[in-house]
This record gives sequence, C-alpha cells and structure tokens, in this order.
Amino acid sequence: MSDSRKFPQLNLPSAPLRIKECDDGVTRVFCLLRHRFVALTPEEWVRQHFVSHLITDLGYPAPLLANEVSITLNSTSRRCDTVLYSSGGLRPQMIVEYKAPHIPITREVFDQILRYNMVLRVSLLIVSNGLTHYCCAIDYTNNTARFLSSIPTYGQLAVCNN
Repeated sequence: MSDSRKFPQLNLPSAPLRIKECDDGVTRVFCLLRHRFVALTPEEWVRQHFVSHLITDLGYPAPLLANEVSITLNSTSRRCDTVLYSSGGLRPQMIVEYKAPHIPITREVFDQILRYNMVLRVSLLIVSNGLTHYCCAIDYTNNTARFLSSIPTYGQLAVCNN
C-alpha cells in the first residue's frame, strides 16, 4: 500500500513506517513507542512522522517518549498525544499535541495543550498538524512564554529550561 495515496506529504522528513492492511479492513501502523499496531488515522500519520523526526533527526531518546499519556483534568480523563520525560525521575518535560493535516492550528489547539499543561507543568509545548509546527518554551520563574523558531534538539533542551 502506498501511504502517500491515502495521506498527504507532510512538512517532516519521511519516516520508515510499518503499515499493514488487517483482516478487519483497517489499515494499521506500528507505533514505536506503544510497541503495537494502531489504526492509521490522519492524526496518527502526523504522530508517527513527528515521533520519528524527534528520535531520528533531533536525538530524542525513544525510551523517554510516550504516546497517549492519560491525565486527569477537572475530574475528566484526557490524553496527551506525546510526552517527553526527563531521564532522572521521569518528570514530564514536553507535551506534543497533533492534529490531522487538514485541521488548522488555532487558538483552540493552543488552549487544549495549555489545559494539559496545567496538570503536567512542562517547559516545552509543541503543536503540529504535520504541515505547520509551533514550539513554545515556558519559563515558570519569570512567568513568560516564548515561541521558538524551531524545535530544539534533545541536546538543546537545557537552553529551553532556562
């Protein structure tokens, strides 16, 4: 199956995805972080390419990344798309929120990730629809936020935390 026929070209490097058609008629992709095949939706297409980019191109350690992380917000269960944890103590450091390529990144998308951050209090927020990516560094000491021109490499994260 050619995934490009079903899903658009993204503004991300190509990823070596394992895709299969299942007996139930559902197309699935292997998720490196969840270690299983999951339904290949437009949002999952973005998630798998973005996670591959984080690991392969930006040096993020796969064992510190998790997909579909459950949190409780105002007594309601929610899921963060991807969370990066620190190596010592497994404290959340970054949240990534994905949307399908046809969904524009709007204020509502930022509001969603900000609500998740009320629970996790990370220093880096990223939203992406695979075509447009925004990265915002949060400084809790000075109560400021600033948009970064690019997504930092794993080695640059210390700069974002200052």
